[in-house]
Amino acid sequence: MRVVWVTRTLPEAEATAARLEAKGHRAIAAPVLEARPLAVSLDLHGVAALAFTSGHAIAAFARLTAARDLAVFTVGVATARQAREAGFADVRSADGNVEALADLIADVRPGHVLAPAAAEPAADLARLLAARGVSATSAAVYETSPTTLAGPPSDADAVLIHSARSAAIAADLIEAANRLDLEAFAISPAAARPLERLGLARLAAAPFPNEAALLDLL
Repeated sequence: MRVVWVTRTLPEAEATAARLEAKGHRAIAAPVLEARPLAVSLDLHGVAALAFTSGHAIAAFARLTAARDLAVFTVGVATARQAREAGFADVRSADGNVEALADLIADVRPGHVLAPAAAEPAADLARLLAARGVSATSAAVYETSPTTLAGPPSDADAVLIHSARSAAIAADLIEAANRLDLEAFAISPAAARPLERLGLARLAAAPFPNEAALLDLL
């Protein structure tokens, strides 16, 4: 059994913690980032489809408009489920990373795509779509900022990483607390990269960019 520090934002951290507990580990949900929806106006004129890379984008978009009749493309199964729970009926999942999402949309070519996203997205989906000949724009609907977490939980022996940005913050906290004894498990090589400089007891990246593959590392 490991004591695992879950760094991702709420409420997703709680769901991840529950999955870890079900696998026999003890989980500590202590996010390094928090997400806040933005009060913005959305222009859906000419938009044929939506593309989501995070549940936060779905929740923020749903607060801003009652429109649920657009086709939706999501990066993975979890975001597809969140989109359906938000009221969207036509939902397709790439079940991969942002590149796989761009490929899926390019194959379907639904028309102009709007990508609601973070103010500082990890990847520029609209640019990836444009490179594939798909008309697309992005819209910032939420923002993330560091929490006031002072350091890793004292009894944690492992840390779970879901994004490169959370990895960078966690790396600084780990280094400041001199917790190089931690084992780190990241959802992708890109998410693991900010931790490489630390020389941790172990650093592993999931072979597929989804939480099932991430938890299998443990």
